[in-house]
Amino acid sequence: MISFDTDGAFEQNYKFLIGSILPRPIAVVSTLNEDGSANIAPFSFFTAISAKPMIIAFCPLIRSATGEVKDTPKNIHRMGEFVVNFVTEETMEKINLTSTELPYGEDEFEFAGLKKLPSEKIKTPRLLESPIHFECILRDTLSYGDVPGAGQLITGEVVKVHIDEKLLEQGRISTDLFKPVGRGAGQDWILCDHRKEIARLMKAQIQK
Repeated sequence: MISFDTDGAFEQNYKFLIGSILPRPIAVVSTLNEDGSANIAPFSFFTAISAKPMIIAFCPLIRSATGEVKDTPKNIHRMGEFVVNFVTEETMEKINLTSTELPYGEDEFEFAGLKKLPSEKIKTPRLLESPIHFECILRDTLSYGDVPGAGQLITGEVVKVHIDEKLLEQGRISTDLFKPVGRGAGQDWILCDHRKEIARLMKAQIQK
């Protein structure tokens, strides 16, 4: 077994993080730039935190190339809001384009050929092509440094959920209809086209 300390170059840590934590769900986060233009970008350090209140979290890293904070957290800290959209097999190619590092103020929606949809409780637009939207208010931020590769933990309280009714079967989201994808190591994307059910030995379950 190979072992190493984590106090060296961040590239090694990052390589083994993304190669170990698989598959990773993707938050496609839309925000508003200072000039009112829209920004959208994917983040695969993403998870759920709480159901009541409904809290999600994602973790943008400081850019490795420039050492700058990314546009998404800048916009969130200024506006106090954002939308988490989702990626599917149908949209993954266009969502991949939104990871392009464009000059600040250039619209990634337009660059990737994606469309905006107004939100109901916040000013930030949703992604029309996403079958699920979480309208979020900024809840907390933790910063773990200001060097390239350092991350922030950004949590948002989901104040409005939108779900395309075509995804639902008996009131629950069908994975087969949703067709979500996750990120892997390097340039890998992982499809959810094969699953196995294993019953959990719990007295009560919300999901059945």
